[in-house]
Amino acid sequence: MNSSSLKVLRQWPNSILALVIFFSTTCVSATQPHLLRLSVRGRTFLREPATFSESVSEEFLTFYYNQTLDHFNYRPESYSTFQQRYVVNFKYWGGANASAPIFAYLGAEADLDYDLSAIGFLTDNAHRFKALLVYIEHRYYGKSIPFGSREEAFKNASTLGYFNSAQAIADYAEVLIYIKKKFLAENSPVIVVGASYGGMLASWFRLKYPHVALGALASSAPILYFDDITPHNGYFSIVTKDFREASESCYKTISESWSEIDRVASEPNGLSILSKKFRICGELNNSNELKDFLERTYCIAAQYDAPPSYPVTVVCGGIDGAPEGSDILSRIFAGVVAFRGNMSCYYTSNTTDYPIETIQGWGWQTCSDIVIPTGRGDNDTMFPPAPFNLTTFSRDCTSLYGVSPRPHWVTTYYGGHDVELILRRFASNIIFSNGLRDPYSIGGVLKNISHSVLAILTVNGSHYLDIFPAASTDPEWLVMQRKAEVEIIEGWIAQYYVDLHAITK
Repeated sequence: MNSSSLKVLRQWPNSILALVIFFSTTCVSATQPHLLRLSVRGRTFLREPATFSESVSEEFLTFYYNQTLDHFNYRPESYSTFQQRYVVNFKYWGGANASAPIFAYLGAEADLDYDLSAIGFLTDNAHRFKALLVYIEHRYYGKSIPFGSREEAFKNASTLGYFNSAQAIADYAEVLIYIKKKFLAENSPVIVVGASYGGMLASWFRLKYPHVALGALASSAPILYFDDITPHNGYFSIVTKDFREASESCYKTISESWSEIDRVASEPNGLSILSKKFRICGELNNSNELKDFLERTYCIAAQYDAPPSYPVTVVCGGIDGAPEGSDILSRIFAGVVAFRGNMSCYYTSNTTDYPIETIQGWGWQTCSDIVIPTGRGDNDTMFPPAPFNLTTFSRDCTSLYGVSPRPHWVTTYYGGHDVELILRRFASNIIFSNGLRDPYSIGGVLKNISHSVLAILTVNGSHYLDIFPAASTDPEWLVMQRKAEVEIIEGWIAQYYVDLHAITK
C-alpha cells in the first residue's frame, strides 16, 4: 500500500474505515458488498506483470481528456469536468488515410498502468490489423479522479454519485469520438476490448454506442449474474467443481475443515491456537477472519486457474501432500503455503491482495449499480452456508454509503433477461469469451446467439486468459481460442470496409 493510499484511509471517518476493512475480508460474501475482484490486477497473485523496457514504454503516450462529470443531467454542476487519462500506441497504426482500425481497451476497476503490459491481445495483434491502440482509464480510478482528489471524490454519496457504469461508458464514447476527430480518423472502425467488469462494459458499449464501436470482445463478462438470472450459488459451485475435479480428497478436506475451525475456535485459547497454526500476522479476532481468508484463497485459485501452473492443483497438491498423519487443519495450512508461499506470517485482510483504491471503488460500485447476488446454501458447495440476503446487503450498503443499492438497474438499463431472444433481434458483432474453470463463467453468455453474437468457450480456460499476452507455453486450445477471435474480428472489419466503399464511391 503506498503512502497516498494510507493518507486517504487516515482521512476517512473511523466508522467508514472499519466498514471498508470489514467488507473487504471476504471473496464473494453473500451479505457483504465486496466481491472478489473481477478485473485484471487479480492475476498478479499468480503471474507478475510484464516489465516495460524504456524502449517499449516510449511507445505508449499518455494524454488527458477534459471529461464531462455528468453526461445525463443539465444541472450546473453536471457541466463540471475532470481530467481522464488515456494512453495511445501509434507504433502499428496504418493511418487515417487507410481507415486503419482502432483497438480500444476499456479500463475497469483499477488504474490503467498494469493493463498496458497485461492486455497482450492488443499488442499481439496490432501489427496484423495495423491498428491504433487506445487504453482508456475508468473514472474514479488511477489518475482519472473527479473533484480534484481522491479524498474529495470519495467524500460522500453525493460525490460518489457520478461513479457508475453508465457514466463510464459515456466517458469512453466521448474519448473515442474525440480521438477519431483529433487524428482525422472518422472512418477508422473501432473494436472495444474489455476483461471481466471491463468485458461487461465492452459488450454494453457495443449495445449502447453502435455508432462508435463496430464490435466488442467481451472476455469473461458475467453480464447475466444479475437479478435471479443466474443461481446465487453459481460462483461457488464452479469453485467447488474445480477443486473436486482436481482432487476428491482435497475437496473433502476443505469441506470438512470449516466445522473443525469452529470447533477449535470454541475451545479456551482456540483463536490463539488457530493463529499459530495458520501463522497469522497478529491474532485472529474470530474464526470468520480465518474462514474468509481461506475462502478468498480458494476463490482466487479457481478464478485464475490457468496453465501452466493451475493454482487449484497447487493448493490441492499442498493439502494432499501434507505429511502422513497430519490433522485436517495442518493439511489446510499446507495448501495455503503451497499457494501463497512459505511466509513468516499471513495477513487475513483483503487489503494485502488489492490496491486500496480498488477496494474503495469496487465497494461503491457493488453497492450501487453492479449488484451481483452471490451466496450459497447448505451443502450445495464445499463452503459453509451463506445465503444472499438482499435486505441485509442493502442495510450494510446504506450503513456504509448512506444510499441503497439498485439491484435491478443493470437489467433495466442494459438488459439480461431473455438475452438469447432479445440480442438475436438487434445485437451484432460481440464476442463473449469464457473459460469454464472461471467461477464467473456461470454468469456469462455461453452459447451463440446469432451469426455475429458469438460465444467462444474453453473447457480448461480461466478468467480472461485469452486477452493476456501469448506465450510459448500456451496450450493448443488457448492458441485456437485467440485465433478464432482474431478471425471473427477480421470478418467484421472486412465487411465494414465493403460497406464503407459502397457508400463513399
